[in-house]
Amino acid sequence: MTTPDLNEIINLSCEDRYEYFLSTTGEEREIWILVDNQDCFLKIHTDEDGGFEYLPVWPSPEFANTYAESEAGLTPKSIPLPQFLKKWLPGLRKDNIEIGVFPAPDKSVWITGTEELESDLRDELDNF
Repeated sequence: MTTPDLNEIINLSCEDRYEYFLSTTGEEREIWILVDNQDCFLKIHTDEDGGFEYLPVWPSPEFANTYAESEAGLTPKSIPLPQFLKKWLPGLRKDNIEIGVFPAPDKSVWITGTEELESDLRDELDNF
């Protein structure tokens, strides 16, 4: 992906980035997260709405890398979509961790629950 395309997609609205995430993830069958040098995944705590935690996810390593430029020591890691659906989402649900879909470097992000994301991803997979 060329840099202008990357910047063009990053500058989309949160909702449009969410749609891009669903279509790209459905096609590529993988989700990208950021991990530190001890392989611990990035989890963000926000004080909005009484405070909650979310796992940021991206549709490709390029977008995760762009976000990680401001966060030292983080690298993208791929999670195969079947593993994300079968293991990660139930674990996140159990731990009350939301999903932050496709955060941009300006920290804008689409926050969704695990059930909604799972439903949307499964609907997207039906298109392939």
